[in-house]
Amino acid sequence: MSMNLAELRDLAASIKAEVGKAIVGQDAMIDQLLIAMVSEGHVLLEGPPGTAKTFLAQSFATALGLEYGRIQFTPDLLPGDILGSNLFNFQTSEFTLTRGPIFCELLLADEINRTPPKTQAALLEAMQERRVTLDGETHALPEKFMVVATQNPIENQGVYPLPEAQLDRFLFKLLVPYPDEAEEGAIVARFGQRQGPPRPAELGVTAVSNIKTLVAASGAVDEVTVAQEIVDYVVRLVRATREHAELSVGASPRAAVLLANAARARAALQGRAYVIPDDVKALAIPVLRHRLTLSPAAEIEGRDLEALVSELIESTEAPR
Repeated sequence: MSMNLAELRDLAASIKAEVGKAIVGQDAMIDQLLIAMVSEGHVLLEGPPGTAKTFLAQSFATALGLEYGRIQFTPDLLPGDILGSNLFNFQTSEFTLTRGPIFCELLLADEINRTPPKTQAALLEAMQERRVTLDGETHALPEKFMVVATQNPIENQGVYPLPEAQLDRFLFKLLVPYPDEAEEGAIVARFGQRQGPPRPAELGVTAVSNIKTLVAASGAVDEVTVAQEIVDYVVRLVRATREHAELSVGASPRAAVLLANAARARAALQGRAYVIPDDVKALAIPVLRHRLTLSPAAEIEGRDLEALVSELIESTEAPR
């Protein structure tokens, strides 16, 4: 199955319309989830409780027709609780693989920073290689396997900050804000008279895609070209993070590659066969915000990391 850019743009519009049946607002968030999906990236959602992070992931998976799995991360969670284990069957005298919840197409890692680093690390191979290793045996995950993780920014009790290696596996870190007054009114009007937690299917969300369609959608991105001046622009922007006096840790070459790939996906979803500087500018903050560390002096001065990245975007010469 093949797909051209016009068909990809129409598919993206259909998916957004389906998710919109359940989610009020958050259009930019849905756009970035779509970019992550077609560019085969993972997403970290950070926002206060009650901002529909979990419901957004459920609705997104339903609209895409993906098998959905959810893991509630807790301090006592073990790697085997995620990956599964080989259990001895006394009837057959053989070990049988019991698959964990990671064997799905879209995995919601809820409150991922509530579990210790050892358990967090169980996701590393899956996110990078789309496979897991149990007792020395490798098991493949679905071709479009995607992790959507959530964390709460306002809690500091009982949480374990994600290590840099774990953070670097996420294409985007997206900040989920509180809705504005009009959106909050629409949320209360839609859900305020319902009993129990909402479910996407009950709100009319149906699958408008499937795994084969999504594989074709990712293939359509191959039609998008990145001109040399755009490549040079991405490299200049990423290298500027390593040379900035207020940053103690800058972005890696992997970040530059991911930024270019995400820019291609954004162009493709808009029906363009070429990347423009605005694609890079629009995605630079979500790609870079979790890969940079302020210097101690900048932290003392109360510098805002995102404002700093915005300044770098403004000061880095873009192609005309």
